[in-house]
Amino acid sequence: MLATFALCIALATAAPASTSTNSAPPPYATDTPISLDLNAPIYIAPINTDAGPQPIRGGLGADIIAQNNANLAKQNPDSLAPPTTDEGNVGNPKWPFSLSHNRLLTGGWVRQQNTQVFPIGEKMASVDMRLEKGAIRELHWHTVAEWAYVLKGTTQVTAVDTDGRNFRANANAGDLWYFPAGVPHSLQGVGDEGTEFLLVFPDGTFSAEDTLMLTSWLSHTPVEALSKNFGLPPEAFSRVPSHELFIFPSEEPTADAPPEDPYGQTPSPYMYALSKANATRAPGGSFKVADTSVFPISQKIAVGEFTIQPGAMRELHWHPLEDEWGYIISGQARITIFASSSTAGTFDFQAGDIAYIPAALGHYVENIGNETLKYLEVFNSAKFEDVSLRQWLATTPPELVKAHLGWNDSTIAQLGKTKQVIVAPYTP
Repeated sequence: MLATFALCIALATAAPASTSTNSAPPPYATDTPISLDLNAPIYIAPINTDAGPQPIRGGLGADIIAQNNANLAKQNPDSLAPPTTDEGNVGNPKWPFSLSHNRLLTGGWVRQQNTQVFPIGEKMASVDMRLEKGAIRELHWHTVAEWAYVLKGTTQVTAVDTDGRNFRANANAGDLWYFPAGVPHSLQGVGDEGTEFLLVFPDGTFSAEDTLMLTSWLSHTPVEALSKNFGLPPEAFSRVPSHELFIFPSEEPTADAPPEDPYGQTPSPYMYALSKANATRAPGGSFKVADTSVFPISQKIAVGEFTIQPGAMRELHWHPLEDEWGYIISGQARITIFASSSTAGTFDFQAGDIAYIPAALGHYVENIGNETLKYLEVFNSAKFEDVSLRQWLATTPPELVKAHLGWNDSTIAQLGKTKQVIVAPYTP
């Protein structure tokens, strides 16, 4: 009997037998597996169709019995009733351009986003500008670089570099331009509908009111100095405006080639036709990237343009060095941001919204609507860079992944070692 008891003790204390490399290691006794309960948005519908969502998810929460901005709640259901996976506070990463104060002028308008209204956006500020047919954004320059994406219509851009070489081109919807700091330029609406475009500046404190403009400078310079500088009589300046024009109406340009210049044209174009670039196809969508590899002069801004089909998503990833300034062009997006071991937040975005994600924070962008999601990822960088969670795990020694997640070799093999970028909905 003692021998039998001793044998039982020996078996109980012996090291466990080695397991096959194809079997998942048992979970640690102190681990509690994650819940497999789904956390879909509690509300996806057009505005004004009903009373809207309530702050209830499963058995948590309760209905609102006092005042409520129902339309705002409909646009932000994941803030009203967060997924159970959310925890802590990642701050507010959303700014709708609709909340920006609009400056109305003859021939167009301008509204902006900077740290004054959106404190999280420390690295980049932006402007949404509209020019009617022929309207001019007056000759000006900035102390920081200017990057642009044409949302609709056509914009004629002109510029002159430090060697006196000029540039003139038409940028259509989906095209880009970039002017380094200090390069003088102008913008003008072309075609019957004119143009609307985004401007992004690599400084979160930038304000459109700080622009250096031609008419403002001349109106603040003594006439005798102007006369000496231009070699013209003082009377030549009798019609110079007494203050900045900023945006003003004019005739539509009849040419798109630069005027004759003894120094020639700029050797590196200030415009890039992203609209004509080939998209890279991926499961669930497509994408284009424009950085210095294809647009050499754009030293401070890189961009990815993403098209994601309903139900698909931009894979879980992060950008190691630079903040992401995102803009929703069309569709509805859901983004969860992972900030640290106990901090994550989920947010909803619609067309015209800005999403700002600080560097190195994990996130995904999911199309939760029934139409194509199109959006931009913009970075204060010469290169577009990201790290794919899926690729990282697929190229990490399998035994490490098994120890963390309890997966087996068959599961790991399904990940694939190439970056997915966009992933389609899972189908068994």
